[in-house]
Amino acid sequence: MPPMIYLDYQATTPLAPEAREAMQRWLEGPGEGDGFANPSSTHKGGRAAAAAVEVARDQVAALLPKGGRVFFTSGATEALNWALLRGAEVMPGGVAGLSIEHAASLQCLERLHATVLPVDGEGVARRPDAELIPENGIVATMLVNNEVGTIQPVAEYAAAAHAKNSLLLCDAVQGYGRVPIPESADLIAVSAHKIHGPKGIGALWVKDGIDLPPLMFGGAQEQGMRSGTVSPALCAGFGAAAALAAERLDEDAAHVERLWSLARDMLPEWTINGAVDARYHGNLNIRREGVNGLRLMSDARNVALSLGSACGSGSGKVSHVLRAMGVSEADARASIRLGWGRYTSEQELRDGLTAIKDAARLQGVN
Repeated sequence: MPPMIYLDYQATTPLAPEAREAMQRWLEGPGEGDGFANPSSTHKGGRAAAAAVEVARDQVAALLPKGGRVFFTSGATEALNWALLRGAEVMPGGVAGLSIEHAASLQCLERLHATVLPVDGEGVARRPDAELIPENGIVATMLVNNEVGTIQPVAEYAAAAHAKNSLLLCDAVQGYGRVPIPESADLIAVSAHKIHGPKGIGALWVKDGIDLPPLMFGGAQEQGMRSGTVSPALCAGFGAAAALAAERLDEDAAHVERLWSLARDMLPEWTINGAVDARYHGNLNIRREGVNGLRLMSDARNVALSLGSACGSGSGKVSHVLRAMGVSEADARASIRLGWGRYTSEQELRDGLTAIKDAARLQGVN
């Protein structure tokens, strides 16, 4: 069996060796240093663990706007739920959000009976319509779409929200560490495992002056906002991954662009779903007439790719993102998503794309 070629970076990314190493001390013990200690404890081991959490907090914050606080969560899903469901309690004027938001936001928006903000055929939000923006509410606008990679006009929507005394929530999961995050956002959700950190940890950034209600009760952890024992190991891994992303920002971007060009050259017959320029080029969502995406995944079995969001890939439903863009059901079912990044070699990508083309030929598509 040939080795797996991983082209699903939007679902998750490989753990960076630096992140794994940063986590190791906080997983070991008892022994010298007592790295397993609870960061809420006041003894030496606890204080050391607490210090590690704060170092990680600063590392994560370095990739976010100034003038805000980072609260660690179990992931971006929790962060988005916190911002929307608890935020709506103090911003009661209503909620609006893009039709292409991730399910973590979308299901909250549905629960809150939110106004849907449309996108165009390129998968980019239309210019803000003041009539659709709530007064004294919350507007949810993701930075980079997880299915088609399109970059959204967050700053424009922040300005429109602020003009009506509303807050702007930005799901920055797919753009964090890769695409600049507008300074005008009020709430920002990020995740560690999308930047080569560990799964099980994310963060919500809250701009100074915003009074967001606590998420959970039972202790004073996370500045009194999220009760529960904090994991120094997960925090350290997230922090190390964020620091590495900051250090390698230009290098990683250049590598992604090389891989994008290679993929475009190898797949000229495939149609790109979504904008080409207003897009993060580590995401290639494409379709081909005559292709069945589900069967292609089965036939190209040594290639890890997807049909869209990992959260909904097993549902059998057509991508809500592609349908919001006006893509027909047939074309949506003929679409696949490829993602690459730091640890994808050019040879791996060539081999993976060759396998995909071979799988398409099995369906009679040359």
